[in-house]
Amino acid sequence: MKINLPEKMLMIINNLQLHGYEAYAVGGCVRDSILARRPEDWDITTSAKPEEIKKLFRRTVDTGIEHGTVTVILGKDSYEVTTYRIDGTYEDGRHPKEVRFTDDLKEDLQRRDFTINAMAYNDDVRLVDVFGGMQDLNHHLIRCVGDPVERFSEDALRILRAVRFSAQLNFPIEKKTAEAVKEMAPSLGRISAERIQAELVKLLVSAHPERIQDACELGITKVILPEWDAMTGVEQNTPHHKYDVAQHTLRAMKNVKRDKVLRLTMLFHDMGKPESKTTDEAGRDHFKGHALISEEIARRVMRRLKFDNDTIRKVTRLVCYHDYRMEATPKNVRRAMNRIGVELFPYYLAVRLADVKAQSPYRKREKIENIVAVRVLYQKILLEDQCVTLRQLAVSGRDLMDLGMSPGREMGNMLSELLEYVIDDPERNRKDILCDYVKEKLDL
Repeated sequence: MKINLPEKMLMIINNLQLHGYEAYAVGGCVRDSILARRPEDWDITTSAKPEEIKKLFRRTVDTGIEHGTVTVILGKDSYEVTTYRIDGTYEDGRHPKEVRFTDDLKEDLQRRDFTINAMAYNDDVRLVDVFGGMQDLNHHLIRCVGDPVERFSEDALRILRAVRFSAQLNFPIEKKTAEAVKEMAPSLGRISAERIQAELVKLLVSAHPERIQDACELGITKVILPEWDAMTGVEQNTPHHKYDVAQHTLRAMKNVKRDKVLRLTMLFHDMGKPESKTTDEAGRDHFKGHALISEEIARRVMRRLKFDNDTIRKVTRLVCYHDYRMEATPKNVRRAMNRIGVELFPYYLAVRLADVKAQSPYRKREKIENIVAVRVLYQKILLEDQCVTLRQLAVSGRDLMDLGMSPGREMGNMLSELLEYVIDDPERNRKDILCDYVKEKLDL
């Protein structure tokens, strides 16, 4: 098998080999190349020790030298080069207490998580596959290298990574590996929120976000996202729905593009339904106020998982407005753009469409036609630069001061009132008209 390595990657491998060391591309880049996917990173493993690596290259950075990793910089590109190593005892479910360098590639590959990530390659030896990674790629399986309990004991995050790779590649998890996932899932409680977040996002933006249900069945979400488990099996006896809350959420996630904000919004959009559910005398279920409860749950979970403030702001706002419906009129759309935000409005439309597509056939065509009509009006409003924000108003605070108003709450209220006045009719967004409106209000 021939893998086309990047030119700079070959330069590093060849330089190491010329000086008597072994060197291979290793891990995910080999796996992705075999699958005809574009690797995100190109990593190198070598028999050279860190100090020996540094002597052979002009620009290096000690990114993890205590674990044998040196980053080699060639032009604008960087490559991690790591010495063959054997990991010592893991005491914190993440880091080995010590590492020992080795000259044996097999020993280095043996410490890796899954067989499909434990293959190495260079142009001289070609593919080195000691643990059956190629076979598992052919059989579409996620399997641990060696004893899965031992691998998960070394780094508990591998438990979640198993499901993440399953979602990215659409491979089932091999039976013994899955059994170990179920057994070891509680140990994810020792993993930092930041690492959990990174893996969860990768799972959600994969081609198969519905694999999060596998994480539920294997006991993973019970530890890292119990709010998901609360949705499972919650029926929605209403004409608008045909799936329980979790199944509806799975379908809604698949109905939006692979964008972090959109996938997170769909994950959280109905999480408030279990708490808000009521059933009337006719047996019909209602979920009054679920959007606001979902917004609070989303904020709480995202803070717990240490998401950045900008992502939290966007996702919680979209969750809050995910069920916001309106008659498709220019005035309604302008007001919605003002409330939701011009920046987020295309996301809102995508969220509404994904939600509707995951519902029952009841009035589905009518709902979709409404969303399409709203989108057309939104595009027209943008094209005509109709005023929907304070920034677009034809008057400013300075203009109001010139009319005798003092800065403060009263001026802020007046600007908001003027914006509502203009949203009702964009033709009013002229300085003379707005100043006359203010004068009349102030009885000037």
